[in-house]
Amino acid sequence: MVLLFRVALNCSLYRLFFKAGLVRGCHIMAQRCLKFLKYTMCVANFLCFLCGVAVLGFGVYMLMKFRMVALLPSLASVNIANMLLISGIVITCVSFLGFLGALKENRCLLLMYFLLLFLLMLVELTAACLLLWYGEQLSGVITEDLKKSLEVAKGSTGNQTLSEWDLLQKNFNCCGVTNVTDWEPKVPTSCCLGECSIPKPHYKEKGCLVTMTTLFEDNFLTTGISVIVLCMIEVLGMCFAMTLFCHISRSGLGYKM
Repeated sequence: MVLLFRVALNCSLYRLFFKAGLVRGCHIMAQRCLKFLKYTMCVANFLCFLCGVAVLGFGVYMLMKFRMVALLPSLASVNIANMLLISGIVITCVSFLGFLGALKENRCLLLMYFLLLFLLMLVELTAACLLLWYGEQLSGVITEDLKKSLEVAKGSTGNQTLSEWDLLQKNFNCCGVTNVTDWEPKVPTSCCLGECSIPKPHYKEKGCLVTMTTLFEDNFLTTGISVIVLCMIEVLGMCFAMTLFCHISRSGLGYKM
């Protein structure tokens, strides 16, 4: 009887210690996974921060060199330079919040990071839908702006509009809105293929509107895929942030800095 009691007791103790060891092992594994998650978030957000700084610097360069405000006055507030500046600032701020929140295990920063990523995803999807919906109207606005700015450039020499047209025609290898006849009778040197001083110079055949439209259409699929990939990365970042947030809440670390 005593022997049976000892065997039962040993079995109970064995099961108890086995369960305790299993729980402890699971706890250690969970801690390691969360630590891996924490440092993965830190590294990813640090890389995003560096990318944001690079985009911001490129935006400043574009703002000083290639504003193109005189060519498209109706879209002056949404030109490439301004968009790059805004994107760079947003990327650096959001990635800094994510890096600091993960490193310090701060619930407040992680929650702000989650909400900002969610808002960014909504803005990106809204902008993509608006671009698809109002694509034709946008093309009409660009056409009218280019025609008006070309008339301004033809009216005088040495103005900002003419300088921006020269820059556009050199970079896109185009001439005029539709073709070289838009500039007649005085064609700028940026329309010439080679020397303009010869009696019958050769001019660039394509208009800038067609070139810009073709460039947009050629990169349309790439842009769409980029938006989808970016949204997936943002969803993954939100999942990581919320997982870390819930762990910190359960462990009672609070809002430590």
